Amino acid sequence: MSKADKNSTTTFDQIKSRFIGKPGTEARDRYEVELTLEIAGHLIRELRKSRKLTQGQLGELLGVQKSQISKIETNMKSINLSTLLKVLNALEAKIQLRIEIPAR
Repeated sequence: MSKADKNSTTTFDQIKSRFIGKPGTEARDRYEVELTLEIAGHLIRELRKSRKLTQGQLGELLGVQKSQISKIETNMKSINLSTLLKVLNALEAKIQLRIEIPAR
């Protein structure tokens, strides 16, 4: 390995492309969606805590069990849009939905 190779940098996108797949591939798209959902769950948890609500209290506001709030915060894969909107409304938060249509 040359001295120049030791000093080169690699971007996170390059690492993801190498180990997960290039953008647009099924594996990379699945990874990006799962990451986005994980971040959303974390944000909901942080927002709930900033509102000084327990999972049980938020569940009461929504008419669901504490376990369902925990599931939303840790596994957003199973949430539907209607439930997400109810959670965000109870937390007095807004959501922006962006739909991109690729050119053909």
